[in-house]
Amino acid sequence: MAHYRIRTVTQVLENIAFRGEVEADCVVLSDFAQLLAIPLRDGCDLMEVIGQRLQKEVSEVEVASAATVS
Repeated sequence: MAHYRIRTVTQVLENIAFRGEVEADCVVLSDFAQLLAIPLRDGCDLMEVIGQRLQKEVSEVEVASAATVS
C-alpha cells in the first residue's frame, strides 16, 4: 500500500520538475523536485523488482508444498 503513496509523490515531483514552462520563481522548486524525484523513481523501480522476486519465490514455495502434500 505504501508503494502507491511513494509513486504518487514521485509523480507529483516529476510533474513539478519536468514541466515545460518554468517561471523564474519556480526554478529553485523545480530543481529541488528533480533532485527528489530521481531517487524516488529509482526506489520505486527497485521495490517493484524486489516485489516480483518475492512473489515468484512465494509461488514456487506454494507449488512445492502442494506437491509434498499430494
